[in-house]
Parts: sequence; C-alpha cells; structure tokens
Amino acid sequence: MSLRGQRIVVIGGTSGIGLAVAEGAAREGAEVVVASRRQESVDAALKLLGDGAEGHVLDATDEDAVRGFFERVGAFDHLVYTAGESLLLEPLAEASVVRARRFLDTRLWGAYTAVKYGAGSIRPGGSVVLTTGTAGRRPLPGSSAASALCGAMESLARALAVELAPLRVNAVSPGLVRTELWREVPQDAREGLFRSSAESLPVGRVGEPADVAEAYLYLMRGGYSTGSVVVVDGGGTLV
Repeated sequence: MSLRGQRIVVIGGTSGIGLAVAEGAAREGAEVVVASRRQESVDAALKLLGDGAEGHVLDATDEDAVRGFFERVGAFDHLVYTAGESLLLEPLAEASVVRARRFLDTRLWGAYTAVKYGAGSIRPGGSVVLTTGTAGRRPLPGSSAASALCGAMESLARALAVELAPLRVNAVSPGLVRTELWREVPQDAREGLFRSSAESLPVGRVGEPADVAEAYLYLMRGGYSTGSVVVVDGGGTLV
C-alpha cells in the first residue's frame, strides 16, 4: 500500500512532526499541501519539500479562514492535523486561564474546525489523522491543560470515526519528541530533560519527528484502521 498519487493536507506541516509527515508522504510520491500560521515557515517548508508541494498561510483558530482554505484546496485524500502552540506546562495555582484557552483553541478547536470544513472534500477511501499525546494517559505535575487536551483529542477521534464513517478517523499519540514545541523551555533545562528521559526510556533515547511520522503514514495507508490511537513514545508509558 502506497500514498503515491494521493493528495495530503497537513495543517501544521511546516515544522516538527507535521513537516516530517509531509516529507515522508512526498517521498512516497504523494502530492502534499502544507499550511501554517507564518509565511516564512511555509516558504522554508516548501524549499525542503521541493517541486509539487503546495503551501498556504492559515490561522487554524479562524473559522472563516479554515472554511476558505478548504474551498481553495478542493478535493484531497487525507487530512493530517499537527498544528499547536508550544507546550503548556505550569502548576495549576500559577496557570493562566487565558493561556490555557489559547492552547486548546489551536490544538483542539482548530482540529475540530478543520475536520468540520475539510471532511466533505476527502475522497472515498481517505482519512483524517489527528494528534494527541501521552500526557492524557500518564499525566505529570503541571500538565493539567496538556493532559485535558490529550484526553479530549482521543475522544474526538473516536467520536468522529463513528459519525463520519466510512471516512476513517484516527490519532497519533507521541511521547517525548525533540521538536520546536519545547522552544520556550530554557535550553539547559530542555537538554537536561532529554538526557534524563533518554536514560529512563526502554529505547534509550528521546524521539525524533521522523520516528512519529511513520505512525501517521501507516494510518493513512491502513484502510482497516479507524477510531484508533497509535502510541509512539519509546516505551514511556511503561516506565
């Protein structure tokens, strides 16, 4: 099974896991459409993806913009949603409710809106792949907003798989992955986290975007998978 000749829309596809998904799909011969909030990010991604890739600037929290985006894109085969703000990790007592809402706006409501306006353009046999995270299954102190998001995304994927059938809807749940989402954590603290996590993980290292991208590619190809959540965490939920 191959993605050759298929058209794949990746919202959040200009960096991190989303870009790795776009690169993997393009290597298989898919036509890739990426969207991101910043023009410079779109331009940089298109240079990496090469000829045949298409890029758009999109604010996933703007409902009218999302509707217009899918009207311009037209028919396609798979929708991947990886867009999101930097990780929100803070004690509840110090948390900003405004910031927590903004965090959910892009990751949860952005995904909800994308599926609402994009599902009707997906060709028969196509799919949607959303993004959650292992914080929903193994929360850490300070991860209340992130954990709530992950639980909601898993439930959303299952509900949409039922409501939109036979369109397939799945989700990928990454563990600790070295991406730009950690950019707001001071470098010394970030690298210390990666080192200590690598020592505790069964695989002996933290994840890279390409590791997780394989799960998205599988779910797009796998015509018998729907309502599934694929965990890619280096064994993190085991230890």
